[in-house]
Amino acid sequence: PGELAAIAAEAQRRGGVCFVDEIYGELVYDRAPATVLASTDEVFVINSFSKTFGMTGWRLGWMVCPEWALRSIESLSQNAFIAAPAPVVEAAGKAIADGRVRYTSSLGIPELREAISGYYADRFGVDVPARRVVITVGASGALLVALAATIDRDDQVLLADPGYPCNKNLIRVCEGEPVSIPVGALTDYQLTAELVSQRWTPRTKAVLLASPSNPTGTMVPPGELAAIAAEAQRRGGVSFVDEIYGELVYDRAPATVLASTDEAFVINSFSKTFGMTGWRLGWMVCPEWALRSIESLSQNAFIAAPAPAQFGALAAFSPEVWAVVEERRQAFAARRDVLVDGLRATGFGVPVMPQGAFYIYARSDTLDSDSMRLAHRLLDEADVAAVGGLDFGDHEAHAHMRFSYTTSLDRITEAVRRLVAWRG
Repeated sequence: PGELAAIAAEAQRRGGVCFVDEIYGELVYDRAPATVLASTDEVFVINSFSKTFGMTGWRLGWMVCPEWALRSIESLSQNAFIAAPAPVVEAAGKAIADGRVRYTSSLGIPELREAISGYYADRFGVDVPARRVVITVGASGALLVALAATIDRDDQVLLADPGYPCNKNLIRVCEGEPVSIPVGALTDYQLTAELVSQRWTPRTKAVLLASPSNPTGTMVPPGELAAIAAEAQRRGGVSFVDEIYGELVYDRAPATVLASTDEAFVINSFSKTFGMTGWRLGWMVCPEWALRSIESLSQNAFIAAPAPAQFGALAAFSPEVWAVVEERRQAFAARRDVLVDGLRATGFGVPVMPQGAFYIYARSDTLDSDSMRLAHRLLDEADVAAVGGLDFGDHEAHAHMRFSYTTSLDRITEAVRRLVAWRG
């Protein structure tokens, strides 16, 4: 303990930080357990439920961190919004009761990889061998590993502005450079093959797409998606396609870029389609050439996705669960229609009808020239929460707001009533 305290003090004296792994801290012999926290508050202490409590496959740990680091760490959290279907919960509970909670293969349990392969065959008529399916710690874990496997320092990744803000941060974590391309209503707030071709440079390594998109709810048409993937491949680069909202689409059939190419990295998740947000379970379909790197990186970064979640997810592809998904999809469509009509009646512009997900990216500059200020006004004056465009990029961010319709139709109807009353 004395030496540990001295090391931590030396790191602090030098203006640095100290990370202490105490995951085996309770499994000590011939002496009492100890912690560096007895001597300092300025260390990061890493711990886990895996070793002391035998919860290896649960993928659960904790960290004690200095006060000054809390803000950046808390910003990574996200609240769940919908429950997993009962068959999924029951399957996970049975796996826990049966003791199937140890580490799995870093690529995921074979049964789930096969089930996802079958999903692509049944749903889209696409042959995706199970060996190309990798089970991940959420969609974010999938994208992080895919980026780490393909981009090097200072490589550029093209992506739409507006877009999901975490994607830029994951690119930066891998020492790449996100290059935002302004998009608007003329292209449904999505990239096109022409835009990708125009902005591709010798430093460009990849293009990242989301269809449907957060925050816009818009989609890239299948033909355009195929053209973008082909352009990236022609340039010697790669394409990443986020399809996590791919089953939550309205007024058209679901689609996948895998219908046109085997060379794209497809990112997906159980969070949105199946309501399994807190289960931290996603998947990736990757090209054959990337499999060894993906497996190695997954082993080092995450060991494996949570075992109970994987066994629960086996039930997600059952007819009973698909019936629940369809019911929810129809409910989302009804909520979208009510909210779009309400926003337009209030004075917001919705130039593009959202085709999927559960977001509306509305023009707000007719009501206030600053969308962040307007977000505060709506919260204070109308008790309605929305997000200013600045959270999603720079292009006309001041003129847009994102509204979400994940809540009940009754609450959306009430929100519309409040907005109309607020506008007077």
